[in-house]
Amino acid sequence: MLSKALVHEYRVTLTEAKLAPSTINVQLSAIRKLAAEAADNRLLDADLAAGIAKVRGVKNEGVRAGNWLTREQARELLLAPDTSTLKGKRDRAILAVLLGCGLRRSELVRLEVDQIEQRENRWVIVDFRGKGGRKRTVPVPAWVKNAIDVWVAAAQVAPAPET
Repeated sequence: MLSKALVHEYRVTLTEAKLAPSTINVQLSAIRKLAAEAADNRLLDADLAAGIAKVRGVKNEGVRAGNWLTREQARELLLAPDTSTLKGKRDRAILAVLLGCGLRRSELVRLEVDQIEQRENRWVIVDFRGKGGRKRTVPVPAWVKNAIDVWVAAAQVAPAPET
């Protein structure tokens, strides 16, 4: 019989199996949804479903791997290109997108200028396909948008033609 204690025991079993926190939380979410649906269809007592919904997930702290730039190092990197040249303006825009938006190199090379739009008074990269093909919206800080605009104007880049 499905119960809060059984779901909690299942959580402990998944944790002991050394599964990733996100994997455990997805499993628990599916069980919570199943219990809620069963309660809605009167196959499970509503109080029991509410108890199952209260079984907490696993905290996902993540792992910080690699060497990270300090704020000053990132600033120095961003200011390194010579912006008196077109190539320097382009390089600064590239570095700004990588640093300010947190894109991967592979994501940057697929980025189109017309993907950057203003939504609710904020600049964002819309319908962006990231790692694993996931569609997401990425915020673009004003200083990043400014660096892009400087390069776009200097290079006279036009949006891609519509098909």
